Amino acid sequence: MTKSQLVEKLSEAADLTKQQSNTVLESLVDIVVTAVKQGDPVKIPGLGTFKKRETKARIGRNPQTGEEIQIPARTKAAFTVAKSFKDAVLGN
Repeated sequence: MTKSQLVEKLSEAADLTKQQSNTVLESLVDIVVTAVKQGDPVKIPGLGTFKKRETKARIGRNPQTGEEIQIPARTKAAFTVAKSFKDAVLGN
């Protein structure tokens, strides 16, 4: 589903204009990005949780040469799917 299709569905479901729906969608994304950037997880009931995740430094291998390489610690953006969403999609 594209952004324009999502905006159209949102406008139908919430009885809003497409422009208002687009503003709501863009505002939601901005709020989630800002909160996660500051380190606050954002939980959307029925959908999942957006958060920052720290990874530890570790040793990996170059697949071509087999040589060991040092992989540094870093921060990643993560999304964990809600159980209710997973059950609805997978039919469990």
